[in-house]
Amino acid sequence: MAYSETRIVIGGLAHVPVLIFIANFVKGKFGIKTEETKETVLKREPVKIIELKNPVVKGGKVETLKELSKKLDNIEQKADEVYEKVKKKKRTRRTKKNN
Repeated sequence: MAYSETRIVIGGLAHVPVLIFIANFVKGKFGIKTEETKETVLKREPVKIIELKNPVVKGGKVETLKELSKKLDNIEQKADEVYEKVKKKKRTRRTKKNN
């Protein structure tokens, strides 16, 4: 006995709610409880912000901090340049391998 395609599709669609029910039942039995995990995540202490009236860092230290920050900026720029060069070399190697 042969069935038409529409009859097979309708039969398959009729079984989808049954499969969803079974999946939710198994998930409910063996899954973790989401309500308990939400409670633990939401219980945080607020962050306290402390404002200083007097500056802690002295003049000489400020200059060294500025120098260090400039050096770090230079290092970041050089790292970006090296990254771009390596990227270009990889591209050229790939094109050479493909040819």
